[in-house]
Amino acid sequence: MKTKMLIIATLLAFNIGFSQKKITWTDLSHIKFTEKFFPAYDTSFFVPTFLPPVKALDGKQITITGYFLNIDPKGELYILSKGPMSACFFCGIGGPETAIELQFTSKQLFKTDNIVSVTGILKLNATDVDHFTYILTECKGQRIN
Repeated sequence: MKTKMLIIATLLAFNIGFSQKKITWTDLSHIKFTEKFFPAYDTSFFVPTFLPPVKALDGKQITITGYFLNIDPKGELYILSKGPMSACFFCGIGGPETAIELQFTSKQLFKTDNIVSVTGILKLNATDVDHFTYILTECKGQRIN
């Protein structure tokens, strides 16, 4: 009985330790955009349609590496980008699929353009234009450079 319990405990620990999925920016590129008018804003926005490889990541704990961007003077909005600030999608390079809104539980001390690896729960956002297409909640980050 002790042996069975030890095996079960080991398997559970192994599963918990490796439950997050490490992904790349290519994994997030399986997406299509269509233009949709939003009367509340009196303008059109591009709305994502997530393809099956991305849909499979929704609600999962993932880890991804990119450039940390702190674009809010109050330090309340953090972004992980495929490229550095000078090449982020705000500047016309890449699309919304190359950036992730990061929701940390505490203020971060990373600096803009630090390369970081971030782990969190991935949320796919196709409806709320006040947030990014990809949102990572419950984030924990580690500086790579």
